[in-house]
Amino acid sequence: MSAIILKNAEEIELMRESALIVSKTLGMLASEIKPGISTLDLDAKAESFIRDHGAEPGFLGLYDFPNTLCMSPNAQVVHGIPNSEPLQDGDIISIDCGALKNGFYGDHAYTFAVGEIEPATEKLLRITKESLYVGINAFRAGNRIGDMGFAIQQYCEKEGYGVVRELVGHGLGTTMHEGPEVPNYGRRGRGKKFVDGMVLAIEPMINGGTHRIKQLKDGWTILTADGKPSAHFEHNVALVDGKPELLSTFHYIYEALGIQSDEEISFRKQPLTA
Repeated sequence: MSAIILKNAEEIELMRESALIVSKTLGMLASEIKPGISTLDLDAKAESFIRDHGAEPGFLGLYDFPNTLCMSPNAQVVHGIPNSEPLQDGDIISIDCGALKNGFYGDHAYTFAVGEIEPATEKLLRITKESLYVGINAFRAGNRIGDMGFAIQQYCEKEGYGVVRELVGHGLGTTMHEGPEVPNYGRRGRGKKFVDGMVLAIEPMINGGTHRIKQLKDGWTILTADGKPSAHFEHNVALVDGKPELLSTFHYIYEALGIQSDEEISFRKQPLTA
């Protein structure tokens, strides 16, 4: 992990552009996710959409990753490679997407339901997404990385879920992964102190059972060790005037799915673009 690189106001606005391209890409995909479509089809749609909006796919070729999207269904945690297998009713699919524009990356993720899913799985998605905002709320001047990790960990473990240890959030900027590492577990009062100008990719990866994971032979795909489902939600957040400010948004997803939500209100200072 590289050094922590603080961003000025102009750089944060450029990063907002990149993050919103990812947000709009995920919003476009939300309308396409149905039983029968393949993750490879969704990947092709995302690549075209990102390029049509004046950006480059952030993941394609990064560390030799072969696709535009990380597509991780069901027991896959992250870094799944798109394929031709159709999605089934009752699946969940985590989509992690990146875009590069004006020299800065956007990078965030959402876990979608495919058709009707089991109530227990629906709860896992809800708690994981709620834990993302618990973590964002801890991203305040004077707090430390351990405070954020502790908050996310406590929120999820009280529900009996496993918090992945080996994979963490990170700083974001002109490279996809900058310092600091941002674990979803930790001890209060430990780690780097948050200061204005930090931009983080905060991303709880929460398993329905054990926190333990394993990796497929493809060298990318991470799965839960017990085969239970996993959820992943991610936002890009800047620290401005001591408080967290969202650069990414789930608004376009909710617009596509007809969902009403006020979860982002307290973390958003600027109106969304059309």
